[in-house]
Amino acid sequence: MAEAVADPRRRVIQQGLFSKTLSAVAKVILWLLFSLLFSIIVEWAGMVLWWPDEGVDHSRTMLVKEISYLDNDFRRSVVTSDPARFAKRFADNSYHYLFEVTRFVDFIQWVSLPPRKYEQGVRAMLHKVYKPMAEYVLAMMQVTQVFSVRLAILTLAMPIFLLFSLVALVDGLVQRDLRRWGGGRESSFVYHYAKKAALPLVVLTWVTYLALPFSLHPTFVILPFATLFALTVAVTASTFKKYL
Repeated sequence: MAEAVADPRRRVIQQGLFSKTLSAVAKVILWLLFSLLFSIIVEWAGMVLWWPDEGVDHSRTMLVKEISYLDNDFRRSVVTSDPARFAKRFADNSYHYLFEVTRFVDFIQWVSLPPRKYEQGVRAMLHKVYKPMAEYVLAMMQVTQVFSVRLAILTLAMPIFLLFSLVALVDGLVQRDLRRWGGGRESSFVYHYAKKAALPLVVLTWVTYLALPFSLHPTFVILPFATLFALTVAVTASTFKKYL
């Protein structure tokens, strides 16, 4: 009887760990897709409302600026020896698999050709639909490349979160020891809220930078969030319970 009761409980634990891993991966993919979709929608809205004169050139200029940040400021990284080449290759591979392997580029070229005189059929009808949307489709493809470059930049910049968190962890543990031996008060309320805020700050960094509708140097996004992340780590470590 004891074994019969223990077996289902063990299976539930295994399913829980597996499902948690899958749900974490699914959430990451979902947030990335949400950021990409939001970027495309904002770019389309901007082409109508905020930068109608630039049109599709706005996304093209963003792509050039993002690559220039890599060429000028990301010359060394813990992740790779050549960050600029890594990011460009990542963007090229994303474009290749999303638009070339799926034959989306071939479809756009086929639809964009003007139909012959008296031509009827599916292509002629699709050309009429595509013609007023051509700039928006090109902008979507370029925003996807910008998204890929930014994704590579964030991957290269993630070690700064680790570095900041290590410094904050040491400082927090020192503050915890001072509080422990000095008779300071213990606050589980602050500890739990600081602990819960750490992971959302990392997610918010990715979502904010990936969804920006304009080019901004990644330092102005990553450093503030890395500082806040380090602060939450320091507060979590310093307010950890005195006695284990």
